[in-house]
Parts: sequence; C-alpha cells; structure tokens
Amino acid sequence: MTVRVCLVSPYSLSVPGGVQGQVLGLARALREGGTEAWVVAPCDGPPPERFVTSVGRSVQVPSNGSMSPIASSKAAASRTFEALRSFDPDVVHLHEPAVPGPTHAALMGTSIPAVGTFHSAADEPHAALKLLRKPAVRIAARLAIRTAVSEEARRTAEEALGGHYWVIPNGVELAVYTKAVPWPSEHPSILFVGRHEERKGLRFLLEAFRGLDRPGTELWVAGEGPETEELKAWNVPGVQWLGRISDEEKARRLRAATVYCCPAIHGESFGLVVLEGMAAGVALVASDIPGFRNVARPDVEALMAAPGDPVSLRNALRRLLDDPARRRELVEAGRKRACEFSMEHLAERYLPLYETAVALAG
Repeated sequence: MTVRVCLVSPYSLSVPGGVQGQVLGLARALREGGTEAWVVAPCDGPPPERFVTSVGRSVQVPSNGSMSPIASSKAAASRTFEALRSFDPDVVHLHEPAVPGPTHAALMGTSIPAVGTFHSAADEPHAALKLLRKPAVRIAARLAIRTAVSEEARRTAEEALGGHYWVIPNGVELAVYTKAVPWPSEHPSILFVGRHEERKGLRFLLEAFRGLDRPGTELWVAGEGPETEELKAWNVPGVQWLGRISDEEKARRLRAATVYCCPAIHGESFGLVVLEGMAAGVALVASDIPGFRNVARPDVEALMAAPGDPVSLRNALRRLLDDPARRRELVEAGRKRACEFSMEHLAERYLPLYETAVALAG
C-alpha cells in the first residue's frame, strides 16, 4: 500500500528545536524511501525545504520551562486547510497534537486519518493540557493512532489525555553528522548546545568548568536564552560564547569537540542532543536523567553525572579529558548505538502505522 503523508509541526521551522528537526528529518527519510511526503508548519522566513508549506509567522509562548514558537491564528488555520486541500494526503502525521495551531486545524477541521506523536515530558502535564484538558481529550480522541517518543512522554500524555500510545523513539540523520567536516580547533574543547535556561543546566556546566583546572581547554557555548547575559557576566575564563549557530556549524563543532556535555536537569523526554553527539562520534558527558538514559547507557555510551551537581559534572569531564582511550571506547559504542536510531529506521516504523490509520478510516 502506498500512502501520501503530510507531516504537521506546530512549531516554527525557522527556530531550532527537537520537534522541528524530527519533522524535517522524517519527511526527508520518507521521500528518499519513495513515499510522497510534505510538511506544513509556521516559518519565520523562507521555508527550509521545497516540500514545506508555511502557515505564517510564529509568536513565542511559555511552555514547559521554555518558549515555544507557535502560530495559532485564524489565518494559520486557513493556510493549513488550503495546504491540505492542495496536497490531498491519505494521512496526516501531527506532532504535538495538543499544541494550538496547524495541528489542531488539521485534526478538527478535516476528516483526514491522523497519527499523533507526543514529544513532551514534564514533572506536570503540558500547560496546554492542564488548561484545556476536556477539549484536549476530545481532540485527541480523533486521532486514529497515538505515539510517544519515550516512556516519559507516554506517561505525560496518558496522564493528561488517557488512551493508548505506541512508544517510537526519535531518529537522527546519521549522514548530517558523519559527513560533517570538523571545525578547526587547536585546543581540547568541551561543547554545549542548547537554550540558555534553567532546565538545560548551563550554569552548572560553567561552575564545573571554572574549577576544572585544565589550562588551554576551551568551552564552546552555543545557543542563547533568558540566562545568557547573566551567565556571560560571570566572566569564566576559556569560554567562547558562540550565540545561535546553524545546523551545519553544530555538526562540525560536534565532530571537532573533545567532549560534548549535556547537563540538562529535567524536562527532557528523549535525549536527542545525546543521540546527535553519538552520531557525530564525540565522547559524551550527560546528566543522569531518564530522558538521556533512554538513549545513552551509563558508562557504555556516556559518562553520567548527577543532575545539577557541578562537582559530579567536573569529575566526569576531567576523567574524559585525561583519558583518550576511554573517550575512544565511548565514541565507538556511541556510533553503534546511534545506528539503531537512524531516521531511515524511524520512517520504516511509521509507514505501517500510516497504513493502519488509513485502513481504520476506511
């Protein structure tokens, strides 16, 4: 059975993010495998791919300790309907169906069979689910199939909405990282990539780095956020503040770094940043939280540090900086592990679910 698929993201594809990367990567993998696939999403500039249709610009709204770029206007809904009429897909794949915007429009304003993927995991249910629980439950009931990217994401959605969820992990575009040319560097380096906000744990990494006592080692800090200016004012020696970087530069920095550090303290449903590091072949230090253990096994693909503990983080960083053989062991194991999560495998797992959704509607 051949299906035509339209993937819908509520978040702007002009803003870096895990959901956005999954939508684009899965669409590319589906198309490369011969499936007709399109994407509908907000964009704050030109669409990033020719198969993407923009529903307009986004606005930033608070969500799960961060800010989410969504488009929930009537104009965005109208553009969603217009795109779906043009594509005439057999099935829509809605990412974060509970988030207002084009996912709601596609689910409530059409009769197209729908698969919904839930990405978020939190100590408490998503704010949108808490405030709009009854209508959200009704909306979710229209999904033919529900998936979640991890057990944590499944529990978050299940507690808020009920229903059954297939756990299908995120994927990574391996070639993006394996073929990247390493960024020029003459010194040992530790890389951080993420939004500068409380849950990402950058302040703990800076505290750890400040006491590391490894002259010549650099800390590359990519991204920006509400804590950027405060943390810059600490004036920690050896830190390079890179600002927001492109996906290409991120891949090149990952390939060049001595250690990739992921110090998030909570709110990670799936360790996508960890998976990207493994695909790039860099030794990993990560917080010991469920979202990261979903991907990297402690002491096999990554050294784990206690979340929010600069001393534990410093000890793990020091161990890897001082032990090239241990770094090589982690890198080899990580590359093998990353292959299990290739985007091609993800596309292969979703195709039967798309077909099932269409069959249920028939």
